[in-house]
Amino acid sequence: MSSVYILAIESSCDDTSVAILKDNEVLSNVVCNQRIHEKFGGVVPELASRDHLKNIIVTIDAALKEAAVTLKDINAIAVTRGPGLIGSLLVGISAAKSLSLSLQIPLIEINHIQAHILAHFIKNVHAENKLQFPFLGLIVSGGHTQLVLVKNYLEYEVLGETLDDAAGEALDKGAKILGLGFPGGPIIDTLAQTGNENQFTFPKAHIQELHFSFSGIKTALLYLIQKEVKQNPDFIKENLNDLCASYQKTIVEMLINGVQQALETTNLKQIAIAGGVSANSKLRKELQQLSSAKKIDTFLLPLKYCTDNAAMIGIAAYYKYLNKDFASLDIVPITRWEGFTNK
Repeated sequence: MSSVYILAIESSCDDTSVAILKDNEVLSNVVCNQRIHEKFGGVVPELASRDHLKNIIVTIDAALKEAAVTLKDINAIAVTRGPGLIGSLLVGISAAKSLSLSLQIPLIEINHIQAHILAHFIKNVHAENKLQFPFLGLIVSGGHTQLVLVKNYLEYEVLGETLDDAAGEALDKGAKILGLGFPGGPIIDTLAQTGNENQFTFPKAHIQELHFSFSGIKTALLYLIQKEVKQNPDFIKENLNDLCASYQKTIVEMLINGVQQALETTNLKQIAIAGGVSANSKLRKELQQLSSAKKIDTFLLPLKYCTDNAAMIGIAAYYKYLNKDFASLDIVPITRWEGFTNK
């Protein structure tokens, strides 16, 4: 079989990304970040959509040039169908449909969350055949926190997920409460490096089965700040690093506890972590320690594949292409994609 060239588009939230893959090898992975949301402390959907419209064509062009291929070389177009912001998704899907129709090549719809996990199968990310099915997947991002049983490239079972805020959302909201910038997760991670993580105690939600809840810790931080600032207006400034370290520690502990329970329930010996929060240094450290203590294999992605990017869309599309799993041109965005089905 000759090589398969896939052009992949990711536009689920606030970054426009286009990648070119040759089979499972990434030839280019261009990400156009949106800075406009920083002053608002969060993503503004309408502004995100407009920036995608402005960036999509130039990003496609940049990805093709970097990969040194032309549209004539492409065998299929892949695009994130969901979950995500409907306006942002619509821009990517419209561009993908146009390319598929004009080039007369297959269109492949991709579940954004599924793609995060499959990023582990990009060529040279891990040693060949080291990550084997079935394994436990932990997806942690600004919008999603899920524990997933990964049975093969295209078959998954959601074991547990957040019932409210995602881990990344809790970090971003915590940063906003503390008066920090956006996205808040990386800022908290940096400030926590020099903080005392045992200085403040935050509650950890105890949820049945393998689910998570992060809304309580965000509220606890808010109440703590409101109480202490009344007595000392400089409380945040004087305790910022300790607050960040303690807040981050609690969120990471909840994630680690969920992973431990999932490993015990499934008897799996391998875990792969993905999503923007998988770049968090505290979480990576704790997972590596858990790996040593429990004698399991933990797989971490290079930082460039942790956050939203089109390379992960492309690798997911590659396996769907091999399975001849193509989409029709009448697909519409899915803002909330339950599980990993198309329903």
